[in-house]
Amino acid sequence: MCRNLSKYALLFLFLSLSGFIFLLRNIHTLESWNCHAISAFYQFQTRIHSSLVSVNLPTYNQNLTFCAHLGQKPSPEDKLEEHYLLDSIEWPGPPARFAPPSLRQTSDPVHSLFTILSNKERREWRIGDQLEALVQMNDYQGRPKHYGGDFLLARLHSPELGAGVAGMVVDHRNGIYSAVFPLLWVGPAHVEITLVHSSEAVAVLKHLREHRPDRVFFKSLFRLGFLSETTVCNMCLPSDQHSLCNYTDLYTGEPWYCYKPKILGCDTRINHAKGGYLKHLLTNKEALLFQSGVNIKVQIHASGKDRINVLPPEDDVEKENSSERTEPVKPKPSGYYFKDSWRPLGGTVMRHFNESAVITQCLRNKVINMYGDSTVRQWFEYLITLVPEIKEINLHSPKNVGPFMAVDTTHNILLKYRCHGPPIRFSTVLSSELRYVFNELDGLSGGPNTVVVLSIWAHFSTFPVEVYIRRLRHIRRALLRLLGRAPETLVVIRSANLQALDAEVSLYNSDWYSLQLDTVLKAMFRGMDVLMVDAWEMSLAHHLPHALHPPRAIVQNMIDMLLSYVCPVTKSRTK
Repeated sequence: MCRNLSKYALLFLFLSLSGFIFLLRNIHTLESWNCHAISAFYQFQTRIHSSLVSVNLPTYNQNLTFCAHLGQKPSPEDKLEEHYLLDSIEWPGPPARFAPPSLRQTSDPVHSLFTILSNKERREWRIGDQLEALVQMNDYQGRPKHYGGDFLLARLHSPELGAGVAGMVVDHRNGIYSAVFPLLWVGPAHVEITLVHSSEAVAVLKHLREHRPDRVFFKSLFRLGFLSETTVCNMCLPSDQHSLCNYTDLYTGEPWYCYKPKILGCDTRINHAKGGYLKHLLTNKEALLFQSGVNIKVQIHASGKDRINVLPPEDDVEKENSSERTEPVKPKPSGYYFKDSWRPLGGTVMRHFNESAVITQCLRNKVINMYGDSTVRQWFEYLITLVPEIKEINLHSPKNVGPFMAVDTTHNILLKYRCHGPPIRFSTVLSSELRYVFNELDGLSGGPNTVVVLSIWAHFSTFPVEVYIRRLRHIRRALLRLLGRAPETLVVIRSANLQALDAEVSLYNSDWYSLQLDTVLKAMFRGMDVLMVDAWEMSLAHHLPHALHPPRAIVQNMIDMLLSYVCPVTKSRTK
């Protein structure tokens, strides 16, 4: 037995020595094999990563504007209205060129000037008169511009009196603009003209809106048991790159799509969230058009005096003579500030709700349904903060997303907020809570104790205007159905407002986008039995800085306007 073991030992020793010699002679070959294996594994990882990137960031055909044409085919009447609305917001731009102008040839607020025109009838200014300032836009070399399209804001204000009113800007399309103001208070009045964007920058914004609807993208999480996948979603996705999950609303045809997960089914989607913002959208030359402190929201100086003093109204004889004068352009602001309090000009008497007891008395037995973006959620938060009797119920909803609910059982008040359906750039919304406003409106009974508050604008700025028109059309039809079955239902719409801008925000949420949407919003609901809180003019006329979520002083005036609609001044109270 020992002899057999010794034979095996010798055999194992021989094999070990042979293997060692083979290893020494072929070590370079083995190293090469190892490198090839690592390279193959790396290439496999790269293919996986590339696949994920292509899903997360779909490639759009920049020559197509297909996003606006999704959804149900509009009727001839709808197409006619759409044509009218698009014409109403048509914006002049720079003349067609073979190449975009250099920065030196674009509008420069520092070299531009405005002049207050003298009163044609008399030397002094009085309440009821109309003030006009003429703005001459010049480029960075001090040369006059010869075409229009600059986005200007005009405000007449008095810091001493806490007064302010939005002005109307008229583009003469030759580099000259008129800013027109009504004179509504006695005392000092200061003219303020601001360049928000040059005409060249507006042309870039318009191109982005029409051709880059993907610059804000969304995502959804799909989950089944321990498996989970995340894919990109949007209102319009190229279908030639991946299979799609179709989440189009069955009733209205409002489109929404996600890329189909590789493993899971489309019915396993559990949430919706903002994916992010695309970067590097501009060329180096275009980026120069968006510089904070240079050509984004910079004030234009006056060539002479920039303020006047307004006297009390004239006597009846002079007033009769002045009534015969016709102004070529007459501004019609929705209201103005005086002593930091908003004074509407549309016939509504503004009440002030400074105490919680007055608010609870106004809202007694009321159900207030708020739908929309975070600007109306701000109203919900303001009310539950100001009125401690209205207690928020913990629905375990995500912070800043909702839905939210608050009640006052003593006064029988129910306050609710729900965000609108996609596109919505909130952090994470459960799929079960992702509902369209028009479907929610169809679920309301309505009545004299029902208040509906809508604010829908901020999340539509990156899409072609046709998308916004279509959404408002569905909401308008739902409101008509609601008012048809319950005519005493109160409907209040909050318009868009100005916000702080920098180079990045301008590409996604520029005030120019908001102005275009605001114009469409007001036109589409004009003539309906709905009331408007003009957040645009309330933010423009106020002295506080612009913000997406306006400062408390402005919100307080907005809430006073809302509650003045809910609880209007009665005839007995006005006597």
